Amino acid sequence: VFGLSSVAQVVLGRGDFGQLLSINLGFGIGVTLGIHAAGGISGAHLNAAITLTHCLLGNLPWRKLPAYLIGQFLGSFVAAATVFGLYYDALYDYTKGNFTVTGPTATASIFSTYPAPYISLQGGFFSEFLATMMLLLGILVIHDEKNNGALRGTQALLTGILVVGIGLGMGMNTGYAINPSRDLPPRIFTAVAGWGMEVFTAGHHWWWVPVTAPILGSLTGVLIYKLFIDFHNQPVLEIGKEKGQPAVEIS
Repeated sequence: VFGLSSVAQVVLGRGDFGQLLSINLGFGIGVTLGIHAAGGISGAHLNAAITLTHCLLGNLPWRKLPAYLIGQFLGSFVAAATVFGLYYDALYDYTKGNFTVTGPTATASIFSTYPAPYISLQGGFFSEFLATMMLLLGILVIHDEKNNGALRGTQALLTGILVVGIGLGMGMNTGYAINPSRDLPPRIFTAVAGWGMEVFTAGHHWWWVPVTAPILGSLTGVLIYKLFIDFHNQPVLEIGKEKGQPAVEIS
């Protein structure tokens, strides 16, 4: 809701009610609050690519995958419907009732990502792949207590800042979906809410890229972290003993 409504305000306000930074902050705030809301229940699985990665690594039972994906799907779909209702009058005024995917008054990009006109399909795929890889690396860095992990209670805020940073540096090409759960359900909503099936054909059938590229980027991010950081970490107690210091328990 925070992310999509920030995009709606920038687009429908024609730049008078926010800029790109507003969108970055909106999604960062939404992620932070989402982690606080769901962290104690599920570990805050807000991203289908990350959830699938945890299943592949054996960190999450496969039997939980359907429930998590359904929860993510419904949450994102309802968010799109909520923002649609919130800004329906503004949408109608902006488009004169003609909801389009492309063109001077296109509004489908409020809800889902679409590639920039200059970017190739391959370039867009790489953008989403790289941005999601950096997301995973950042999340693992923040939560790695064997390394220089974040202080307890700050992980949600730092993850939100991480999402803001990705948007600031890697958002121009594709809108940084970095999450199948964030992109596909709102796209389905727009298909049934008046934009039609063009939401799946625009951008050379772009819709499948934000679904597959984040999954591959997530797996690659974990692999890189394991190879270059995690395998070289020593447990905290071992480090304390090596330094000749008494071992202390940390949270």
